[in-house]
Amino acid sequence: MNNPKRIYPAILVAVIVFTGLFTGFRTDIKNTFRADATVNSPMVFPALKDVKVNDNFWGPKLKLWNDVTVPDLFDKFEGKYEPESRPDLLREYKTLGRSRDAFRNFDLVAQGIRGSSQKLHDGPPWYDGLVYETIRGASDMLIQFPDKKTEERIDKYIDRIEAAQNSEGDGYINTYTMLVEPEHRWGLNGGFERYQHDVYNSGALMEAAVHYYIATGKTKLLNIAVKCANNICRVMGPAPKLNIIPGHALPEEAIMKLYRLFKDNPVLKNQIAEKVNEEDYYKMAEFWIESRGNNCGLPVWNVWSQKDCEKWIKDNTYSGPQYGDHSRPSWGLYNQDSVPFFQQITIEGHAVRATLFGACVATVALENEDPRYTEVASSLWDNMAGRRMHITGGCGSYRYEEMFGSDYVLPNDGYLETCAAVGSAFFSARMAELHGDGKYFDAFERSLYNNILSGISLSGDHYSYENPLTGEGVTRWSWHSCPCCPPMFLKIAGELPRYIYSEKNNSLYVNLFIGSEAKIKLNDGQNVMVRQTTKYPWEGNISINIEPETNLAFSVRIRIPGWAQSVENPYGLYSSEVKSKATVRVNGKKTALKISEGYADITRLWKKGDVIELKLPMEPRFVYANEKAANLTGMTVVASGPVVYGLEGLDNQNLNVCNIDIESPLIISFEKDMLNGVNIIKGKTVVRNGVKSDFIAVPFFAINNRMPGNAFKVWMPVLK
Repeated sequence: MNNPKRIYPAILVAVIVFTGLFTGFRTDIKNTFRADATVNSPMVFPALKDVKVNDNFWGPKLKLWNDVTVPDLFDKFEGKYEPESRPDLLREYKTLGRSRDAFRNFDLVAQGIRGSSQKLHDGPPWYDGLVYETIRGASDMLIQFPDKKTEERIDKYIDRIEAAQNSEGDGYINTYTMLVEPEHRWGLNGGFERYQHDVYNSGALMEAAVHYYIATGKTKLLNIAVKCANNICRVMGPAPKLNIIPGHALPEEAIMKLYRLFKDNPVLKNQIAEKVNEEDYYKMAEFWIESRGNNCGLPVWNVWSQKDCEKWIKDNTYSGPQYGDHSRPSWGLYNQDSVPFFQQITIEGHAVRATLFGACVATVALENEDPRYTEVASSLWDNMAGRRMHITGGCGSYRYEEMFGSDYVLPNDGYLETCAAVGSAFFSARMAELHGDGKYFDAFERSLYNNILSGISLSGDHYSYENPLTGEGVTRWSWHSCPCCPPMFLKIAGELPRYIYSEKNNSLYVNLFIGSEAKIKLNDGQNVMVRQTTKYPWEGNISINIEPETNLAFSVRIRIPGWAQSVENPYGLYSSEVKSKATVRVNGKKTALKISEGYADITRLWKKGDVIELKLPMEPRFVYANEKAANLTGMTVVASGPVVYGLEGLDNQNLNVCNIDIESPLIISFEKDMLNGVNIIKGKTVVRNGVKSDFIAVPFFAINNRMPGNAFKVWMPVLK
């Protein structure tokens, strides 16, 4: 089966950067998408440069991913990898006589080669986009870990990308289409944009350009992205322009980043060779979103078994301009194109595309404040989190078309692609930005500590596509014919520090429990330094130092996770019970918890040296699924804090024949020499012959690191 690329959104990094190649001075890039402060203003995340992570859990990981993962990805995109035992790569190596090289594609295009043979294009049609996404993730890492060698390496890549684009003259750039089917730009003339990924790749380019500019102040990649965006705006849009939408969501949010960057920093336009009209970018994002479901309703090819789409086509009568000159075929359920946008209620189709589409909708809603956008985004998120998200925060129940299942269809062997978990986390972050409710960071955290972290090995150079909740022979790979997940992982890893804190309505929010220090600007203009110390997720003690510039009255809002309140899921998809309660002390004095929208509100006159101490109940607990999830009836999961655990055959010889004794206590302990240091949970099982034995559970994200391919289970049957 073809895997038309899936990939991913992002959230605008707002940072003070160099604008200077022409002007020679620095300027402030305003934060995210809304810089104005009103009563109904959204959350505002800080600039990446204003947050430093010094956490014992995340600090070493971020350093590893910067030192190992970033160069590993660039090396492999250059073709520096061994095909190992993967049949797809071995076949390719035999055919080509070498490993594929993504940058060779740009060089061939720069030489003027067009429409020769598919063999001349290395990798799938979305390979350009994966390169751009890696540049984006590496750019964010540069802010945390400045590195001239990495920056110089990226600059050389940019030179090759620029040469390829300049071989055309109108700003178009997509190496697959140019080398294989140049007559099918944007999917025209019988082309297959949903497969070619012209628009998707262009969106990934825009994101990379914005993030690299923010990290370095360099404008070359930004100029490439603007030329590409302007080409899109000349071709697509309301009639008489063409009704073309992204086959894969992402460009909607990406082009909004261009819009906001130039809107907030008009002087930057003077550094761009091509004319910038940021309003065109904003209009294009709305067009792409609102045009979903606005099609002739007739697929012109076999639409990958889109039965729901086909039923919709059959049951509806069509009228309007979409049946005339401004028509296009339906992309179907797979691409969130089966029903008109404002009628979309449930999250459907390819899980990566769907979650990223949700993030795109929320991004535009932040700007246009259209309640219809907000309603659709909320409906999609509620359906995802409340009925279709797995216990690990994974999304996409089926390998077939890598898609969401129906409500409460949560198979243990679900596909649960790493990219989809990242997409859902970006979606959740955007929804938090839009609404300021802690439930969104509850979901973000669940995905982060489980399905996302499981996507990369503890060594930082092996990756997973699928993350099922049971399996044998499941292993991470060094490289893949469709290596979409490593760049997607790098994107959220690089941006993670931004999400720890935020500001809304002159309140300081603590969203994540990660050892760090940050400068948060309240909307009255004053800066507050916040320092967080914790051993989370292994321990529940969190110390938060608040240091305003001067004594200042404001609110500090600290997220109290749902699981810490015996609310495992806000919609009852999962349930659990913790016996102890979260507590808060201010300067050593216990403070009554006033929780609203998932945050404990502490309003007072703050001064330097004030300390908040939060204690969360990290006792291990059993988690159960809603009875409507029929396949999970009579089963349980072991968890502690945000971390979901699983049993590996390596530690549990009776894995396939044992039942969890929920009446026996769970014992948690830290094992510093196991899996780079983790909490493990021990309890009792009963095998089929009635004999009791001990079980050992390890964090889901660490499974298959000691013995790749080892059997494991997350959901276990309960002793009756």
